[in-house]
Amino acid sequence: MSLTFSLQEIADHLGAELRGDPDLLIQRLNTLEQAGEGELSFLASKAYERYLDTTQASAVLLDPRFAEAFNGTALIIDNPYVAYARISAWFDSSSQSEVGIHPTAVVAASAQLAADVSIGPHATIGEGVKIEAGASIGPGVSIGNNSVIGSATRLFSNVSIYHGVSIGRNVVIHSGTVIGADGFGFANEAGKWIKIHQLGGVEIGDNVEIGACTTIDRGALGNTVIEDGVIIDNHVQIAHNVRIGENTAMAAYAGIAGSTTIGKNCVFAGQAGAVGHITVGDGVVVMSRCTISKSTSKAGSYSSGLLMYETAQWRKNAVRFGQLDDMARRLKKLEKK
Repeated sequence: MSLTFSLQEIADHLGAELRGDPDLLIQRLNTLEQAGEGELSFLASKAYERYLDTTQASAVLLDPRFAEAFNGTALIIDNPYVAYARISAWFDSSSQSEVGIHPTAVVAASAQLAADVSIGPHATIGEGVKIEAGASIGPGVSIGNNSVIGSATRLFSNVSIYHGVSIGRNVVIHSGTVIGADGFGFANEAGKWIKIHQLGGVEIGDNVEIGACTTIDRGALGNTVIEDGVIIDNHVQIAHNVRIGENTAMAAYAGIAGSTTIGKNCVFAGQAGAVGHITVGDGVVVMSRCTISKSTSKAGSYSSGLLMYETAQWRKNAVRFGQLDDMARRLKKLEKK
């Protein structure tokens, strides 16, 4: 498969205004700073504008406001970053899986597989599993009994799907992720922990992407639900009976405690999280290391924790933080006087 395209082909696909040679051939994408001949770059942030004068890229995707300051070949479009995202699919060199079942795969007799699925080496497909058209199951993937894998979904190597999990269409799940493990449910009796067996499942909608080594636990009774269009980074923990609303994004090391509902179009930055049994409304942005500790329906940005300081200053501030309650009480007394 050729990964070389003319600038005119790219412009037509993106609906961009072309300024320069339409027959110029593009073979790769690269950053403004590192791009060379035959490469297409983009400028999406003013922070990188300084590289525009020195870039060696053959062409650049540009917002109209930057186009006047650039004399080189350009594709002019309102949102260069989105344009870059869309055209990146044309240059994806990841290998496409071959249709068919590898001879080392183990497939239960009751499993239902569409004719054009791909099942990789040493994959294990349980009883009653249904895998729909165009799905790709990578090497070492395990799919538990009575799970459903939607059409055009791709599971990379060593993904573990437990029993009773439903995954929608056009989903991507990266290596090492575990879907449907038991939620962390225990009852305490006289100092001893009694396991609460997790009887629910996991439902994942369409067009979801889940990074490597993420865990999504099954529900205790009902299901854990990941709605359409959600994107989840590596090393994210989603506990039992959580619901994540459409098009919400979660960066690495985010964590959501059990039975919490997250709204649509939310963003959780790295190491952000939410405590259990609360509801977070649509459009909430949770900054890095912030924990949502109570329900909120108000959209907007939320932060917690201390900003970075030099260590000596941080230690002084930490001591003062412990004195705030006493200071507040004394201030109230003074105000009353």
